[in-house]
Amino acid sequence: MSHAYYQLPSGRVACVDGDCPFPPVHHALQEPNGLVAIGGDLSLDRLLAAYRQGIFPWFSEGEPILWWSLHPRMVLLPDEFKMARSLKKAMHNKGFESRFNTAFRQVITACSNVPRHGQSGTWITQDIIEAYCRLFEAGFAVSSETWLDGQLVGGCYGVKIGRMFYGESMFHHKTDASKVAFAHLVEHLKQSDVAMIDCQMNTAHLASLGAREIDRAAFIKQLSTLVSKM
Repeated sequence: MSHAYYQLPSGRVACVDGDCPFPPVHHALQEPNGLVAIGGDLSLDRLLAAYRQGIFPWFSEGEPILWWSLHPRMVLLPDEFKMARSLKKAMHNKGFESRFNTAFRQVITACSNVPRHGQSGTWITQDIIEAYCRLFEAGFAVSSETWLDGQLVGGCYGVKIGRMFYGESMFHHKTDASKVAFAHLVEHLKQSDVAMIDCQMNTAHLASLGAREIDRAAFIKQLSTLVSKM
């Protein structure tokens, strides 16, 4: 099926309404970095097709669905995870309890309410929440949760396909609670034989944990192998 296109100042981008498939990720615009397509929906099949190709949705309320494949890509190999001494102390000395997949909707909803520096709203809209809850119900999403005295105080979530994990967002209501959730998640993913964690964008915090940038072509090459191993 041939694509219709939107013309943007920096180039044209494919429309993926209806059954139209995603274009190859190397067609993504350089500015804004990695915009692959516009439109489509957040159905289970569409989201799985996107993630299997290294594409993810990211858009604000009132915008059409925007699909991205960034270049370069920030990734974390589980064996390269760096745990600070202070985090180790927090995991053992603050009374936190770690759980997985017991409160997925609570975690993603809490993530949607986190204030973001320089942003007036959130990309985790109600439509995104419902879409990722469907992914969770189908067995393709994971939540790592930190509890304290019976209350959910931190967590993170993402999408797991085969041996690949795509980190999405995190939150905390207590100091270190999201970091503890992420550390437990990395260990959980290692035990599940996950070989690569997609962190999407480069931040100093992610780099401090051992994440690093790789070329998009290298990312897609590894991805194609990892998502096929269910």
